[in-house]
Amino acid sequence: MARGDAETIERVLRHQVWAVVGLTGNPSRPAHRVARFLQDRGKRIVPVNPRGGTVHGQPGYRSLADIPFPVDVVDVFRRSEAAGAHVDEAIAAGAKAVWLQLGVIDEGAADRAGAAGLDVVMDHCPAIEWPAHRPR
Repeated sequence: MARGDAETIERVLRHQVWAVVGLTGNPSRPAHRVARFLQDRGKRIVPVNPRGGTVHGQPGYRSLADIPFPVDVVDVFRRSEAAGAHVDEAIAAGAKAVWLQLGVIDEGAADRAGAAGLDVVMDHCPAIEWPAHRPR
């Protein structure tokens, strides 16, 4: 079930630093395109994947815990069964929001994030939502 009312989506889209979990240098992957979309709109993207590695000119990190600065949003491009661990890492890292991409659904993880005070958007894509909820 999708989560993320219009007000929440607009609030999350205003955040500036987006850790993109699952972002690699593979241009055929949705994470690659969405990260570029966000970057083109002035967002700082932070690639997170097991290899680290630079993507879109930004240095990558192996985990959220390795990022040496605060992130606002943790955008998860992983299968639903892996998403919960990343949501828990987002909570531990002090993120303000988690965004689970289209098809990424974990109600328990979304509940944990909400209970921890994070904004939660699930089963949505920021590139799709941007035109209707353009941040102010």
